[in-house]
Amino acid sequence: MEGSFKGILYPARLPTFHRFPAPASVADLVQWFWIPEWNIEPGRSSRQHVIAYPTSNLVVQGKVVEFSGPTTRAAYRDLTGKGWAVGALLRPAAVPLFTDNPGALRDQAVVLALADLHGAVSAAMNASQGDAHDGGARREGAVGAFVEWLVSVDCEASEEALLANRMMEVIASEADVLLVEDVASRLAVSPRTLQRIAGKYVGLSPSALIRRRRLQDAAERTRSDPTADLAVIAVELGYADHAHLTNDFRKYLGFTPSSYRKSVEEKRG
Repeated sequence: MEGSFKGILYPARLPTFHRFPAPASVADLVQWFWIPEWNIEPGRSSRQHVIAYPTSNLVVQGKVVEFSGPTTRAAYRDLTGKGWAVGALLRPAAVPLFTDNPGALRDQAVVLALADLHGAVSAAMNASQGDAHDGGARREGAVGAFVEWLVSVDCEASEEALLANRMMEVIASEADVLLVEDVASRLAVSPRTLQRIAGKYVGLSPSALIRRRRLQDAAERTRSDPTADLAVIAVELGYADHAHLTNDFRKYLGFTPSSYRKSVEEKRG
């Protein structure tokens, strides 16, 4: 898992970055935990571009804890100085713990008053920072503290919330799912039911979730396989043709697949 850069447009630019699977105790609430750490030279910055996974995150960073709602487009963040973040990519079942209207938080982040979570995670991440070999222990301690806090919330996911989780799993893992009706058929529910639970637990429509997966897959293939024909990638991922793939890239990322591939190669060089 730690080697997966799906959703990250320019992995070569990344600072130290790790992903950790969620343990069974919080597996209904968290897909994985992620931890970037950076130390940028004074006067410089590092811009990180992502096509975020289409769900919410709970993030401890700096002096705050933020709940970030679902995103509708590619985004970036400029890293400066020295710092870290510890985030949990939330499953839909966890979202009602923090908001009853995730759609109202699209492309936004709100600060939450969770001093106990912030204190526990920060203590783990700031422990023995002078030891160059303690990074793994600090990160594992931070994830452990995050997990302990989530367990203390004592949230038991409802059947509807678990259905929302399964909806996301089907969309994320089954490449032949191209329509809302495909998802509904696999889950034995109506498209209208999917629309309702997606609005309640994710904040994006099922069709937007499918589109995000295809776009992430397309970006990863374009980057990781520089010799692959873009028209072939488009067809394999369910686009009608190369032009439709290019249109999606332009609309949601702001550039074409070919220009993205060229920029990746330039940064590698």
